[in-house]
Amino acid sequence: MTKPFQPDTFIAANVRNIPRSGIRDFFDIVQGMKDVISLGVGEPDFVTPWHIREAAIFALEKGRTSYTSNLGLLKLREAIAVSLEKHFNVTYNPKNQIIIAVGVSEAMDIAFRAVINPGDEIIYHEPCYVSYAPGISLAHGVPVAVSCKAENGFAVTAEAIEKVITPKSKMLVLNFPTNPTGGTMTRAELQKIADVVLKHNLLVMTDEIYSELTFEGDHTSIASLPGMLERTIFLHGFSKAYAMTGFRIGYACGPVELIEAMMKIHQYSMLCASIISQEAALEAIQFGEPDTIEMRDQYRLRRNFIVDALNKMGLKCHLPRGSFYAFPNITSTGLSSKDFAVRLLQEEKVACVPGSAFGPSGEGFLRCCFATSLEQLQTAMERMGKFVERVRK
Repeated sequence: MTKPFQPDTFIAANVRNIPRSGIRDFFDIVQGMKDVISLGVGEPDFVTPWHIREAAIFALEKGRTSYTSNLGLLKLREAIAVSLEKHFNVTYNPKNQIIIAVGVSEAMDIAFRAVINPGDEIIYHEPCYVSYAPGISLAHGVPVAVSCKAENGFAVTAEAIEKVITPKSKMLVLNFPTNPTGGTMTRAELQKIADVVLKHNLLVMTDEIYSELTFEGDHTSIASLPGMLERTIFLHGFSKAYAMTGFRIGYACGPVELIEAMMKIHQYSMLCASIISQEAALEAIQFGEPDTIEMRDQYRLRRNFIVDALNKMGLKCHLPRGSFYAFPNITSTGLSSKDFAVRLLQEEKVACVPGSAFGPSGEGFLRCCFATSLEQLQTAMERMGKFVERVRK
């Protein structure tokens, strides 16, 4: 007798073992609820500036609807190279050291797949963006987490990184400013990490998508430090700084050999990013800096308000130096991160993301995205304050 067909038995083991995103899992609960104030999704509340949208419209009107080079529009890559030299002090040849991807997420994915052999250990810092560990696993690598502490502003230390290095270690993944903590790194701290990387002959992937949203001090890229450019894959994009999430445009820069390897994967899977989105990105990187500065100033005001409000209600919260996330400690309530987030949503209709969604190091914290209006933030903090007072009684 023929056995019943069981589709789940055909799923690849490395996919079967990956959990669903903690963020998306949680927001399944949000769907269908009315009057919810969301401090959850990491997306700017600003509409893409008009001149950028107009560039997309104009490209469509001109019939710019074809494929582009697998690497992306050369004029966009040239503009990116100019911007990176000006703002990050790094130099890339736009002809063969920059590739345009469908968001930083795709750039990250093809970078992992281009360099990881089965069993390679990839070091990353945690709490972190939800895609790093699954992305490593999907490429048959071994994720190795290094915890970051609130008392250090959620920076990662060279000492902690060196402790987990083994003969199988191949690459270090950095993301500063960090999602979900808002942590940043000083040049001196990055130099210590660069020394460790050089000592152990590691590759680095640095995701700097929030770099323009640095509130205090200057942003430094590890790629700009001596000896690091030739061993670093630099990731960036347009979603956060220019409020262009839906355009899905990111890019990767690095040594010719690595970009070529990434391009092979890109051309057989994605082929190229949308030409209309690339035209919009060109407008953004050439003329969008004033928009970014204006948005950053608004985020700074919101950051100051929400951190002050969280601390006043007894949820200890460090002042994030970048990104648009606050990451308060909720352990004083006696609730787990998930219980706190679920009850806050059900009882006060405020949606935040449990810190545990960002790895075990995030347990005891809550991610509150302040990329929403000050009026909404004020209401959300009033509701959260009532909830905290109630659960502590």
